[in-house]
Amino acid sequence: MIMKKFFLLLLPLFISSSVFAQDYTRFQGEVDALNAREFNIDSSKEVVVFTGSSSIRMWKNVQNFYPEINAINTGFGGSHFLDLFYYVNELIFRFDPDKVFIYEGDNDVAAEKAPFQILLHSAMVYGAVRTKFPDAEIYFISPKPSISRWHLKNIYEETNALLKDFCDANENLSYVDVWNPMLNESGEPMSDIFIEDDLHMNAKGYQIWGKVIGEYLK
Repeated sequence: MIMKKFFLLLLPLFISSSVFAQDYTRFQGEVDALNAREFNIDSSKEVVVFTGSSSIRMWKNVQNFYPEINAINTGFGGSHFLDLFYYVNELIFRFDPDKVFIYEGDNDVAAEKAPFQILLHSAMVYGAVRTKFPDAEIYFISPKPSISRWHLKNIYEETNALLKDFCDANENLSYVDVWNPMLNESGEPMSDIFIEDDLHMNAKGYQIWGKVIGEYLK
């Protein structure tokens, strides 16, 4: 309860001071293309939106993982939490979702945003979705470990800890841990779950995600 009140006090400040600090138009073309895409939605199944940065965008076969739902992929590469906040109508609201899985924070960390700043931006996204859909279940997928960004390990871990605490303190908001399942026995990113850039995942990496996220769809 204290955490909720704290964020209610701080969010207006961050909306006025930071929400317009980024150039969101860099994603306009990609968002327009998503808006033009036809999604075949079965009215007898739940609508579950998967959105966020390139790790979602590149999960082309997410529907194959979960045939029992309408899996809507609106990922847009390179995005931050604030970018999703800016395009929340186009990428989430228009689908009237039952559940929303959000993967952001990875690029925020790489852009050298402080963990607490990332947390506040995540709270803006949560607040927007929660206000529009009071009963929807929202999931924050933890920023993942990767070989190319392993030098930022401590920042990732601090960010993930804050996101988990925030999820635990809010209604219908869950933290999905993909960080630990992607580490090997030595506590480092698995070497065989990435494509050549050592950042984005291959099929084996998405198998890990599919299993972890699937537990929240049962």
